[in-house]
Amino acid sequence: MPTLTFCGHSCCLIESGGKAAIIDPFIQGNPRASLTFEKVPPLSAIFLTHGHGDHLGDAVALSRRDQAPIIATYELAGCCQMQGAEVIGMNVGGRHDFGWGWVKLLPAWHSSSIQTSDGFTYAGMPTGVLLEIEGKKLYHLGDTALFSDLGLFGRLYGPIDVALIPIGDHFTMGIEDALEAWRMIQPLKAVPIHYNTFPPITQDPTRFTGRIQEQGGEAHVLNPGEKLVY
Repeated sequence: MPTLTFCGHSCCLIESGGKAAIIDPFIQGNPRASLTFEKVPPLSAIFLTHGHGDHLGDAVALSRRDQAPIIATYELAGCCQMQGAEVIGMNVGGRHDFGWGWVKLLPAWHSSSIQTSDGFTYAGMPTGVLLEIEGKKLYHLGDTALFSDLGLFGRLYGPIDVALIPIGDHFTMGIEDALEAWRMIQPLKAVPIHYNTFPPITQDPTRFTGRIQEQGGEAHVLNPGEKLVY
């Protein structure tokens, strides 16, 4: 069965069958990171939800280190390729089989750009990342606002074994909207992400998980470095 490790902020490591993949590898500069760059295991794939620095993070450096492809929207993948990364460019709604599983990029309501000394570079549409590995589905919602199509995704692609749902507010959904997202998606397990890294997104994650548990659902607060087998 796949194992999820929450690495802090929105960074998650998925391990299965001797292979490892990472989503939004914001490690260096992340005050809540549970591991250093050197401690990231050899990767077979790197998934990005969008181009903001707290998600793009160390993706290019990890891709160069492991010759692992960055899988992201076409524009974001292209930006990474220009920096020497291996890439697989996709687009919203597309699916790609990466050998030991498949990925589908789902819409997210947010923005996506890469900040440079010259300003901002457009980095394609923001997305969520739906992964199926060993027949188990993990849905990382990315940085999104609440929108009704989340219910459609739950119906089309469910059952979702674990949903990683942002709760930080200010830049993404807050707890109340995240609870509605959980109701619409109806995952078997939920894990809060994107909170407490910086002052604007300070939250008590047990307010989210506790409300889910009161309604008969399963939810887990994972401290950085903690694992969940799903």
